[in-house]
Amino acid sequence: MSTENTEPVPVPPPAVDATAAPAPQSESQPTSEPTATPEVATEPTPAVAEVTESVKAAEPETAAAEKADASSSEEPQNPLTQKFTDAEWKAVKELRVSVLSPLTSSPEIFAKAYPDASPAPTEITLWGVTLSTEPSAKASVVLAKFARARNLDVKQAAEMLVATLRWREEFKIAEVMQEEFDEDVFGRLGKVFGKDKDGRPVTYNLYGAVKDMKAVFGDVQKFIRWRVQFMEESIKLLDFETIDQMVQIHDYEGVSMTQRDANQKAAAKEATSIFQNHYPEFLSRKFFINVPTLLTWIFWLFKPLISAATLAKMSVVGSGAKTIGAELSQVIDPKELPKRYGGQAEGFD
Repeated sequence: MSTENTEPVPVPPPAVDATAAPAPQSESQPTSEPTATPEVATEPTPAVAEVTESVKAAEPETAAAEKADASSSEEPQNPLTQKFTDAEWKAVKELRVSVLSPLTSSPEIFAKAYPDASPAPTEITLWGVTLSTEPSAKASVVLAKFARARNLDVKQAAEMLVATLRWREEFKIAEVMQEEFDEDVFGRLGKVFGKDKDGRPVTYNLYGAVKDMKAVFGDVQKFIRWRVQFMEESIKLLDFETIDQMVQIHDYEGVSMTQRDANQKAAAKEATSIFQNHYPEFLSRKFFINVPTLLTWIFWLFKPLISAATLAKMSVVGSGAKTIGAELSQVIDPKELPKRYGGQAEGFD
């Protein structure tokens, strides 16, 4: 499981590491061409014929692999793609090749994602980035997110991309982005303020800012639409050239862990599923602050089940501006950190 938001209670995820990429793998050698056979008067034996047909049948797949294995120096580059490992480049190229089937010249992934569209689109826009069979640095950054989330397994990454495109269509993202929410309720739950030391935007989820939980969770689907809109607005701050992740801070000040109703639990479960399955690799760090003692014990109970890569992104911090500031200032410059969290900035109300 990735660390993409546990809503609204940060119950640690099981040890499914969707963030760590495996060590670079040596690229497979392209299949050599079959050696020409001298002409003979007799007919080829069944065994020879079977091998010949197998080689011919494998030629399209071999060609696709050779295309995917091309040197990264031929790829459009930006500061983020220049950090790709060889294994990540290989997965990105194979994923791009799978978008366009070499046998049918049809957009395979897009056809699966939009089965009712005829003809299937040849390109789509995801988070402001155009995805197509034409290489682009930003598109490579987006494809790498899906590849990393599935440990560079190209087949699983393609399935995740298809599922994400289908979900966005069914969820009607474009309409959700136009929806207006009560500022006195939802406007106080989420804030974007400042950047970390590497220029990543910092988002704050303030679960105790609204005391009327029925106003927040009375309509679970409304909460989910707001939460997705907040995530999408945060992603607009990423350029996919130098920055493609954000820092999330979950503030539990004023939250009661003993008064959670069925709606809150349902909202947490659905939001967690959405962000794990459809927003891969968007978090650089995740801090849980002002965490109740009970929740801290739960975290430590589940800690042995969480992968090292996931734990490296998560930090559970106690209460008090001094304690919180000492932890957050390691990632966020005090000038970018609100005073309420031990920083120097005026911050937000």
